[in-house]
Amino acid sequence: MISVLYEDNHLLVVVKPAGIPVQADASRDPDLLTLLKAYIAEKYHKPGAVYLGLVHRLDRPVGGVMVFARTSKAAARLSDAVRRGWMDKEYLCVACGAPPEGRYEDWLRKDAASNTSRVVPEGTPGAKDAALVLTPLDRRDGLSLCRVRLLTGRSHQIRVQLASRGTPLWGDARYNPQARPGQDIALFCQSLTFPHPVGGEPVTFSARPQGGVWELFAREDT
Repeated sequence: MISVLYEDNHLLVVVKPAGIPVQADASRDPDLLTLLKAYIAEKYHKPGAVYLGLVHRLDRPVGGVMVFARTSKAAARLSDAVRRGWMDKEYLCVACGAPPEGRYEDWLRKDAASNTSRVVPEGTPGAKDAALVLTPLDRRDGLSLCRVRLLTGRSHQIRVQLASRGTPLWGDARYNPQARPGQDIALFCQSLTFPHPVGGEPVTFSARPQGGVWELFAREDT
């Protein structure tokens, strides 16, 4: 069951569960886009194909707030907001160790063959600048709960930037060698703020992660 935070004639805002792909891939596992199209078709009794525009993504193991466009006009305007940096994304994460507070700036290069990214020197061919702002919120049992505001949207950005500083995300099987099988990566998109595609007024939608390692910090007001 997908949690729907908001819907109107232009938008559908949901909480993506961790572990499912945003759209169909080689795994052929159920994907969020297909599930949401089925939800719209059933709720509004729509015959035929349902339009739902994908304007941003979350990695398969990551959960959190996502917005989809219900019209092509809304999709174009939301995509433009993403390109212009008008979609503000804020994440919660649990890192191993104690990542320092502040602005992280790196150059990342993606390896398409292995679907990984890594920090490289500025000027490396194919590298893109990556920036985020990290605020530690709490520390318990050698783990740190942090708030992260993304300033750029690079592949695996938060995961790579923290891992490169020796503070990888808890449960990140790709970038944390200490992650154990069965753990879920502790990364969650807790809020999105963007201009509504019709009218342009800023709207914010938020959710909180639950279960697993998040319960260690459940008593904290973040």
